Amino acid sequence: MTAADRPVSTAGGPVPRVAVIGANGHGRWHRRVIAPLHATGRLRLVALVDVRPVEPDPDAPVPDGTGVFTDHREMLRATRPDAVVVCTPPHTHLPIARDVLTAGADVLLEKPPVLSLAEHDALSAVLAETGRACQVGFQALGSAALGELVTAVAEGRLGTVLGISTVAAWQRPDGYYARAPWAGRRTLDGRPVLDGVLANPIAHAWMQCLAVAEAVAGRPVTPTVVELERYRVRPIEVDDTAAMRVEFRGAPPVVAAVTLAGEDFVRGEVLVEGTAGRAVLEYPTDRLLLPGDAEPRSVPGRVGLLENLLDHRATGTPLIAPLARTAPFTAVLEVIQNAPEPTLLGGDLVTTTGAGPDRVVTIRGINEVLRRAAETGALLSELAVPWAVPPVRTALAEREGG
Repeated sequence: MTAADRPVSTAGGPVPRVAVIGANGHGRWHRRVIAPLHATGRLRLVALVDVRPVEPDPDAPVPDGTGVFTDHREMLRATRPDAVVVCTPPHTHLPIARDVLTAGADVLLEKPPVLSLAEHDALSAVLAETGRACQVGFQALGSAALGELVTAVAEGRLGTVLGISTVAAWQRPDGYYARAPWAGRRTLDGRPVLDGVLANPIAHAWMQCLAVAEAVAGRPVTPTVVELERYRVRPIEVDDTAAMRVEFRGAPPVVAAVTLAGEDFVRGEVLVEGTAGRAVLEYPTDRLLLPGDAEPRSVPGRVGLLENLLDHRATGTPLIAPLARTAPFTAVLEVIQNAPEPTLLGGDLVTTTGAGPDRVVTIRGINEVLRRAAETGALLSELAVPWAVPPVRTALAEREGG
């Protein structure tokens, strides 16, 4: 199909052809995002790819004419998409993204984009060689509430920012760790995969913290020191509970105090402590409390990352989550990958309910200690938590342009 043969969008240009690689699992969420955009002519879904049969989804039926493939290279040759969503296991991201970019398409790459700075640099080089674009799936960066918080910080409404932190307490049953071969693993078949609370489910919260740090510094930030405490309540290879403090040059530290073994549900909050007061952003709901507000308020509006990528293609609109913006996240992820195994917690410290795949393990008193850590900027070992272990401290080398 030539450009002249392609359908024309309501904006007057050819309708972008979009494909999804990794159409099952979390890929179904992307298909639900794409469905109304396809229906309104904003894009055309031309292909779905998965190594397993594509699962039906009543909220995202496969449109007529959409190809279904098991091999992404075959799909790229057959359909020539303009943009591709890659939602495959993290250790496959670099080779698949390289194939997509060299085929002439832009890519929306799920988080974590890559698992090391070497992979980050390799993907950056492909972007430079091909002139294509890579958006990373940190959709919480498109939040209008985060934008308002960042503006308040930059305008000095919080005074001097002293600290940035996030706290979250979720629960995940045993079945969560059977969702995929790489779930709960540090490596798979000799390759790094790095599941875990910091790398995966609550990554959005501390990525928002990095965005606030950018606002304080007035430029991209580079981590200089990472202090890390990691814990687990099951015989998995990664953390389900963690306390982490990241230091930067020119910005206050970021602390993450998070668990998947929480007693009570804490959705996930970003706390910014300033000399003029504290701001709190509940990141999954976009509820924001700024100094002077009587209570939290909803700030509606999130810019979709795929739509933003399509706008970038059409008009040069800046990307919300370009690969370069995620370098600090990947630098910290590399530290987590290289850290010792998490400490296993058990005995009277934990409570177990349910059975089989629905079994849930919680840590007694965990919500209170995580809250204290987030509000004080301290790690659990610094709060005299009796079961806490000393943090692993890693200094990061200065990177070119950092």
